[in-house]
Amino acid sequence: MEPSKDILRLIEIMAALRHPETGCPWDIEQNFETIKPYTIEEAYEVSDAIERGDMDDLCDELGDLLLQVVFHARMAEEAGEFSFGDVVNAITTKMIRRHPHVFARSAADTPDAVKIQWDEIKQAEKRERAERRSSRRGITEDFNGGFLGSVQRSFPALTEALKLQERAAKVGFDWSAPEPILDKIEEEIGELRVALSEGDRAKVSDELGDLIFAVVNIGRHVKTDPEQALRGTNTKFRRRFSHIEQVLDKEGETLEAASLERMEEIWQAAKAIERAVTAGTE
Repeated sequence: MEPSKDILRLIEIMAALRHPETGCPWDIEQNFETIKPYTIEEAYEVSDAIERGDMDDLCDELGDLLLQVVFHARMAEEAGEFSFGDVVNAITTKMIRRHPHVFARSAADTPDAVKIQWDEIKQAEKRERAERRSSRRGITEDFNGGFLGSVQRSFPALTEALKLQERAAKVGFDWSAPEPILDKIEEEIGELRVALSEGDRAKVSDELGDLIFAVVNIGRHVKTDPEQALRGTNTKFRRRFSHIEQVLDKEGETLEAASLERMEEIWQAAKAIERAVTAGTE
């Protein structure tokens, strides 16, 4: 079998990999649950390639993500549920329906008007989807109903928190300014201190969640996506910790043997280097 730019070749490859007699043993034994973590991982790797500006990696990672879509569609087809063609049909139907200002020449001619129209169409789709789900066995609604029902629980927790807050803000359930949120963060820190002093692990987890939720809220008010802000901090941590590792290696010392005081000293040196580099580019 030869590679191709035609999506049909990828579908054929996946069908061959899943063939019960001649396919790949690993691919054959997979199911939706076992593949789900890989799907999430590939989406994050696409995001990482974008952040690094690596177009070669982006092309490769988008292919990996597309493979995940084909994989899930193939398993669904084997179960008699839907095929890859149904997935394509669903998304093309959705995009045409949600853009009547392009495909049906509606009157939405500003970004705000398009957003209002988009939300109205999504609400109609949500009602239709709920009706379909109610006719299928084994599907529980749980959090799919109500005003917050459009916020998927499948989102990463930070993203879910952000979207819940954005949704609630649409009906006025929101802080009016960032300053009161800072007060709320301090309040949550105090409650976390109490929980820690009591040694109640369940309460600590609960209070920590409240604190993170409040921090997400301040990010939203200052127009800073908390997921991206945290990823930036993660990158900074990687860079500084790598500096610690490199310095210790030059000194003939290992991370395991180094004292916390020595590592903190090198960490502060790394920060000073970053500040100097930043000042030099201004």
